[in-house]
Amino acid sequence: MVLAPEVADALGAGRPVVALESTIIAHGLPRPDNLKVAREIEATVRAAGAVPATIAVLGGRVHVGLDDAQLTHLADADGVAKLSARDLAVAAAKGVDGATTVAATSAIAAAAGIRVFATGGLGGVHRDAPYDESADLVTLARTPIAVVCAGVKSILDVGATLERLETLGVAVAGFRTLRFPGFYLSDSGFGVDWSLDSPEEAARAITARAAQGVHRGALVIANPLPAGEQLDPALHDRTLAEGMAALEREGVTGKAVTPFLLGWFHEHTGGASLEVNVRIILRNADLAARIAAAAA
Repeated sequence: MVLAPEVADALGAGRPVVALESTIIAHGLPRPDNLKVAREIEATVRAAGAVPATIAVLGGRVHVGLDDAQLTHLADADGVAKLSARDLAVAAAKGVDGATTVAATSAIAAAAGIRVFATGGLGGVHRDAPYDESADLVTLARTPIAVVCAGVKSILDVGATLERLETLGVAVAGFRTLRFPGFYLSDSGFGVDWSLDSPEEAARAITARAAQGVHRGALVIANPLPAGEQLDPALHDRTLAEGMAALEREGVTGKAVTPFLLGWFHEHTGGASLEVNVRIILRNADLAARIAAAAA
């Protein structure tokens, strides 16, 4: 594991650090938006008082914190592998470049001593395929990290995902809400049991978990978009129904489902879903940095 000097210095001095995933750079956003947004995410974390630590695998080595040349390489390179936590050792043996998912980023960040991670939306249980479940959920069940997100991707079965998170013992709280966000949508239609009403309160929860030494799973902090910034719900529902039909028609299954549907949304909403996606990750990066600063 290679820690960028700035990240290593911050962790050694107890200053706030926020982990960031790299799948959004290599697989989640089209070029050249991906590099532009990656830089904006890091700048947002800095502006809120924390050090950004974008995590990726380069030449088989896990990097915690990337410089601009490394960010650029990840954004421009073809054939970058999509790596979950289970893939890291094999990726090291093969010497490949890889972008880390929520699962891999969470596991690496926790191993490096980073307590807060910002992402867009979590993976979860797929619609009409309850056997198809993201590794994000199981990894979060055993990884002591706070994850700031906009809920789970609305293309998934949100209710089933929340049930799995409960079964796995993953704590879920809304940020200033008792409604669980639906990624593109401010409200997924499901509630949560807890609300954390400030960065300071979220930081106290992180500190209490560590002090108690009882719960080893993640704390998911679900940060909804304001209603005025969400994707138009009617457009969302229509696009999702059409995308699900296209999945079946084209025989798309497994881990190809999520990128297919995200691409479908981008194409069939005239880019509106991409704009919402960017707003989500920037808002989450800001909140995560404020939580990390409060915890530090």
